[in-house]
Amino acid sequence: MLFLARMDVAFPESMDAETRADFQAREKEYSSDLQRRGIMKGIWRVVGEYANHSVYEVDTNDQLHDVFAGFPMFPYMTVQVTPLAKHPNATKDDFFG
Repeated sequence: MLFLARMDVAFPESMDAETRADFQAREKEYSSDLQRRGIMKGIWRVVGEYANHSVYEVDTNDQLHDVFAGFPMFPYMTVQVTPLAKHPNATKDDFFG
């Protein structure tokens, strides 16, 4: 199943730069692993915001929740999820094919 997620991040103003940088480094590592494993199909930055849109391919809603909960920044995220279905006008058989 494919899902589109919008993730907005809001760190507390009191968070020091070193802690923030550590979160960002661990987040990049986790995201890269999801992409290598084919779970995260793509990620796009939202211009002018600390937010992204990303597409996930998982088998269940519970698996998707576990993926989100694994993000180091999860406690600072607001996540909006939209389930996706193939559009009848789509000219390709898969998401990136």
